[in-house]
Formats: sequence, C-alpha cells, structure tokens
Amino acid sequence: MFELLKLIKPYKKQVILGPIFKLIEAIFEISIPTIMVLITDKGISTKDNGYIVKIGIIMILMAIFGVMASFTCQYFASIASQGFGTILRNELFKKIGTFSYNEIDEFGTASLINRVTNDVNQLQLALAMFIRLAIRVPFLCIGGIIMAMFLDVKLSTIMYLSIPVFAFVVYLIMSKSLPLYKVVQRKLDSLALILRENLSGIRVIRAFSKMEREKERFKNSNEELTNEVIRVGKISALMNPLTSIIMNFSVLAILWFGGTRVNGGAITRGKIIAYINYTNLVLSALIIVANLIVIFTKAAASAARVEEVFNTEISINYLDNKEFKKEDIRDASLIKFDNVAFSYKNSKEYAISDISFEIKKGQTVGIIGGTGAGKTTLINLIPRLYDTAKGQVFINGIDVKNYPKTVLEEKIGVVPQKAILFSGTIFENISWGRENASLEEIKDAAKIGMASEFIEKLPKKYDTNISQGGANFSGGQKQRLTIARALVKKPEILILDDSLSALDYATDAALRQELKENSKDMTVLMVTQRISTIKDADLIIVLDDGKVAGVGTHNELLEESEVYKEICNSQLSKEAV
Repeated sequence: MFELLKLIKPYKKQVILGPIFKLIEAIFEISIPTIMVLITDKGISTKDNGYIVKIGIIMILMAIFGVMASFTCQYFASIASQGFGTILRNELFKKIGTFSYNEIDEFGTASLINRVTNDVNQLQLALAMFIRLAIRVPFLCIGGIIMAMFLDVKLSTIMYLSIPVFAFVVYLIMSKSLPLYKVVQRKLDSLALILRENLSGIRVIRAFSKMEREKERFKNSNEELTNEVIRVGKISALMNPLTSIIMNFSVLAILWFGGTRVNGGAITRGKIIAYINYTNLVLSALIIVANLIVIFTKAAASAARVEEVFNTEISINYLDNKEFKKEDIRDASLIKFDNVAFSYKNSKEYAISDISFEIKKGQTVGIIGGTGAGKTTLINLIPRLYDTAKGQVFINGIDVKNYPKTVLEEKIGVVPQKAILFSGTIFENISWGRENASLEEIKDAAKIGMASEFIEKLPKKYDTNISQGGANFSGGQKQRLTIARALVKKPEILILDDSLSALDYATDAALRQELKENSKDMTVLMVTQRISTIKDADLIIVLDDGKVAGVGTHNELLEESEVYKEICNSQLSKEAV
C-alpha cells in the first residue's frame, strides 16, 4: 500500500493542509465542554445573564470557525482522494496495456475491471478518511482523557475502566468481521465474471434458450455474495449497540458517583456535565477508530490486489527503438519457424511443437487443420502476442524477440478470429489501422476488404455510427470491416485468423481475388477451415494435434498428406478433389 502512496505526490499540499484544518476543528470541539463549565458554574449559578451571553457568543464563533475548518479539510480531502484515484486508474490502465495475452489470461477480464474500478474506489475512500480523521481521532481520544483528568482525577477511574472493556468489544467484532471482507471481494469478482459473460454472450444465451439457466446461475452467485455481506453485516451491526451500552453505563456511573461528590462539595455541576461530554467524546472517537480499521483493512486488501497488477512481471519485453537497426534486416525468407514449441501458462503439455517451415515474401499461405490443431496459437507467435517456449520465429532473418514493438506492429496486420469493433463511426474504426489515413485510403481499404459494397448503401456511409461491439452489423459485415482496418495500414504481413468464416462463398472468393490483385508485395496468411479458401494458395501448412502434418501446394498435399486428404474428402466431391 505504501508503494501506491507515491502517486499522492501531486496532492502533497492537500494531504498536509487537510489534517491541519481538521486538527483546528478538533481543538474547538475539545474546548467546548470546558467552556460549558464556565457557563454553568459562573453564569447560570450566579444568574449573570451578561456573562452567559458573552460566553455563548464565544461558543458560536468557535462553532463557526470549526465548521469552516471542517469544510476546508473536506475540500482538500476530496481533491486529493479523487486526484489520487484518477492517477491510479490511469497507471493501472497503462500497466494492463503492457500485458501480453499470458498475463490477461491469468488475471481474467472481470477481475481486472474490478481492480480498476471497485478496488481503486476503496483506496480513494481510505485516503479521504485518512486526511479527515487520522489526526482528529487520536487527538480527541488523548485530549479528552487529559481534559477529563484535569476536571476530576477520581472520576477518571470510570473512564479507565470503560476504555479497556470498550476496546475489547471492538477487537472482538473486528477480528470476526475483517477476514470476511476479503471473502466478500472474491464473491464480488465471481459475480462480475458471470455478469460480464451474460452481457457479452446474450445472443448465444438466447439462441440456446439458456436464459433460465443463466438467471439461476446469477441468482446463486448473487445470493452467495448477499449471504456473505449479511453475515459480515450482522457481526458489524453489533458494534453500535454494544458500544452504546458501555457508553451509557459509563454516563450512569459518572452521574451516580459524581452526584455524591457534588453533594460533598468536591466538584461542581458544570464539571460533571463537562466530564460526561468528554467521556462520550473519547468513547465515540474509539468507535470511529473501529470504523477506520474496517476501511483501512478493506483498503489494504484492495491495495494488495492493485499492487499485484503493478508487480506482475511482463512476460514479453521489447527492445528499444534506438537499439534496433533496420540495416540488420536481411533478404532471407520473410517468415521462418525453426523447431518452435509453445505451451500456455500452467499447462504441462505443448499446444504446438516441432514446428518448422519457411514463407517467402509475397506468398499467399493457407493454414488448415482440425479444431484444436493449434492454428491460432501458431499465428499468434508471429506478431509476438505470445512468446515461444522453444525454438525461434524469424521475420526477414531477425528473431521477432529482437524487434521493437512499433516496428513489429508496422510490419504486421492482424485480423482476429473474433471480429471486434469499437463504438464510433465506421471511418474511426477503419482508421485504427492508420490514424492519419485519408478518406480515399479508407475507401480503398474498404473496397479491397469487400466492405464498401454495404457501407455505400448506408445513409451516412463512412460516418455511420457503430454501436457497442458492432451490434448493428452482421457477423460478415464486422469481419469485412476488421479486414479493411488491417489493410489500411498496408502491412508487409497480413494475418487472417479464420476471418472469412462468416462470409458467403461468393464474397469469400471476391475478397481473395481483390487481395491477390491489390497486395502483390504483401504476404497473406489465412487460417481457415475451408479448403476452397486456400486451394489456390502458394503454400498450404497442415496442422494436426499441434504438429505440422504437411507443407506444400494443394496438389502436393493430396499426394503426401493423409490429414489434408481427409479434410478435402470431407468438404469436396471426388471430382473436385
């Protein structure tokens, strides 16, 4: 948690001045019971109205200055806590942006969202409470005890006996409730995961008529969270009644023994009233201490979760641009896999292994294989979305690990398996490929990607708004837009990860023809399940159970690869084969 406090540096002034103003308020607050002694013993007892008015005006002024000091502290606390939260969220988002697929897979999207939102809010609250109460509460406790002792040392015995009992009750409640807050946080993560899955997969859920099942799943998770919150709430709810009982018994004892001392002339009535106020002040401050412990414990749990993100070592580190020399690029095979193997984190088996092949510049390459053969895993190693466990992947004779991130991104355009669009216009989405792209360049990319034919029919054309996730477009339209987005950057290598699956055969064929005519210097890698898509490719790589089962042209593979022949027989007629 202390590491995160470095982010408060821009708000150092507010963090220092806030508690000072709160201390000023506490000084006024702790002085009022003593002034009450003067009103009671010198004003009311002697019926001196002028004195009562005079002291009353002083009390009003103290209250006004106290409120002004309190408002100033609240103002500083708000600026510091909200500013700290803003910086922390930005830093978290920046750190998450450096994660490879490995780290994102490990944390999970729902958990990362919770850390950026809920956990940061908890830390903001803790900082605000620290500024407002961290100095005020100890001052009231210690100051109240000292002031009470000045009034009457013998009566202070009641306070000395009350405080340990009070502290024991607080400790008992806290020791039972604090561990449960961590459990509540984990339950909240689980609920957020289910909610995210339901909102993102609503169409699938409805298509399979699983609404009732998902309602039950959400209900169960929600009830688990509710039960845990109620459980911790029941324990925490004992705080106020138990502490109130102790406070009331303390007041009763003060009145009983104090009354005897008043009758004996050892103490005045005004001092008894002041003593009761100081006792309530001290014990109330102890309740605030207990609540602060709850807030800070929650904050400590949240800080640990946030620091876990910051302390996560990034599995993929890139070279600095200055260290890379473009003259090192050699006219070797454009892409080369040299005995490559890869396994996902926490998996004991390789997803792909013993992968070796070469791809020349300008070739159209098809990658085919059964479900789970490792096609997507293989192509994810080229733009270095994952790093190899064994072997090397080369581009232009240089290991991809020796490329700066920007250079690698410029060379490669990736169209992912799942078509992802962002809220905004069609123009804005396609220009993600190249921010400074002109409208003509956007139109050219859309034409090659076969997206222009439906964009031109829209009333606003390229200014048409895309709803969240591209819900106002079909699967095929989204795929074509994502292809146009990759094409506009004019990459050296274009990777289509099963990106033509939602297209009809005619559009598929037309798009491949456009690519062939307009990408002579571009190397195209197409991951697909369709033989018709890659039959005319310059090179076909067949994968089976994570290994290469054949490399060659369509005709060569029909003779040499049984796996490829089986796929062909399952999709094409004997005459076509």
